[in-house]
Amino acid sequence: MSGTATEVTMINVQVDGEWKQFPKGTRLIEACMKSGKFIPHYCYHPKLSSPGNCRMCLVELGMPKMSPDRKPVLGADGRPEISWGPRPAISCATEVSEGMGVKTSSPMVEECRNSVMEFLLINHPLDCPICDQAGECRLQEFSVEFGKGESRFIEEKVKKPKRVDLGERIVLDDERCIMCSRCIRFMQEIAHDDVLGFLNRGSHTTLSVYPGKRLDSNYSLNTVDICPVGALTSKDFRFKMRVWFLKETKSIDVNCGTGSNIIISSRENAVQRITPRENDAVNSCWMPDSHRLNFHFLDSAERLKNPIVRGEETPAKWQRALAVAAEKLKGGKPEETAIIASARMTNEELFLVGRLAKSLNIQNIDVLPRPQKGDGFLVSDDGNPNTSGAKLLGLAAGKLPSIVRGVEEGLITRLVVLGEDAVDCGIPEAGLKSLDSLVVMGILSNKSTPHASVVLPSSAWAEKRGSMINVKGRLQRLNQAVQPPGQARDDWEILRDLIGLVSGASGLASIEDVFKQMAAETPALSGLTLSRIGDLGIQLG
Repeated sequence: MSGTATEVTMINVQVDGEWKQFPKGTRLIEACMKSGKFIPHYCYHPKLSSPGNCRMCLVELGMPKMSPDRKPVLGADGRPEISWGPRPAISCATEVSEGMGVKTSSPMVEECRNSVMEFLLINHPLDCPICDQAGECRLQEFSVEFGKGESRFIEEKVKKPKRVDLGERIVLDDERCIMCSRCIRFMQEIAHDDVLGFLNRGSHTTLSVYPGKRLDSNYSLNTVDICPVGALTSKDFRFKMRVWFLKETKSIDVNCGTGSNIIISSRENAVQRITPRENDAVNSCWMPDSHRLNFHFLDSAERLKNPIVRGEETPAKWQRALAVAAEKLKGGKPEETAIIASARMTNEELFLVGRLAKSLNIQNIDVLPRPQKGDGFLVSDDGNPNTSGAKLLGLAAGKLPSIVRGVEEGLITRLVVLGEDAVDCGIPEAGLKSLDSLVVMGILSNKSTPHASVVLPSSAWAEKRGSMINVKGRLQRLNQAVQPPGQARDDWEILRDLIGLVSGASGLASIEDVFKQMAAETPALSGLTLSRIGDLGIQLG
């Protein structure tokens, strides 16, 4: 095989009697996993280095028998005969080599796993019912599957620090730590904030932050995700919910242009936590703390729950609110009307915003840009999650400054604000008061809503379906985890009904229908459907 950059050397390995091929450099534990053989492990993590310190991944290892002239002895099948070693080997820190043999389940392996589990449980507190990790604990799971089922330890357990405040968002229970070192390696290798380490030796080893340091990185909560036991816990989620009650929904983060893949965990129509979901094309399996904790506003007292028509009975009926909004839009000249949309909206919603503008012949349309300083990792320089979608659909037109001037100079008398606060867009409240009409659609009360002629309450990102395109051009999908509060409705439904009232157009019965029409009119999306995007998204162009 020639040494070109695109060619990969393949290695022949025997896994439980079957010969397989794996790329050179593959860790043995990964080779076993790819062969359908589960190897229990604690310290190993596919995105981190392998220290080989938990010993749970021990396997029986063999190498080809060699003839006196140092050539492999071949069996009747033409494959090397395996000479099995007298001792087990750790599969996480061993790379595959030509002719290697491995037994993932044998009397030796099973006895080793039993012994490792017994050792790990010597000083571990036996209080699983009150542990915050119950239901997600690898120690609990492996003790049932691979442990002895009894303890021979009669001495007093070593007591270690409990409820240790490591940082702004993390609490440590050192008695539960099994010294896997995942958190230490994550902070060193991924977060590049080397603040964690082990103190003391043997049974008295404890996890700690370095003197004068705190675990305050914006990626600190990833250590909670990868902790296999209940040692590291999130202050935000700690003892708030049993995980087996949670409903998990795959979706994407909307706090910046990265679009990290996430799991929304909810119960009784309330989001309880956000955790990262693995996607090597976007965020690997990490996400920033600032993004994962930015969901509590979904239950804010400032949520808009009912339509409002100024000067009329509150709350208004949807039919009445939409009729008034349509009447005010149709009553003005196109050049005196402007639409400010949001690059936080989905592609489907932005597509319908474009349709609404066309039906009214409105040229003054733009979205609010959100440039920011990223961190070079998962916090993007773009604070909007769907700027790429807005550009693709022609709504990021750079007209916002002229719209602001038009309002201030009285040239624009009718304004539609969708998913934004007009004041944040640069329009002073005095300018909003001077408008003939102001139609606002959003999820929270803001400085614009008191001046609105009509307020249309819409759904937040966790309450709807749709698609977005991240800064790298990857089309990804939002999924609904909870229902919107009160009478709030999906943005696309509100926009569809407005379009119907101002133009008479109809026929869109579902979000899939919207995507279908959008794809038919947008070459970059041709042939795609909402379902075809899949859980990991599709790279465009």
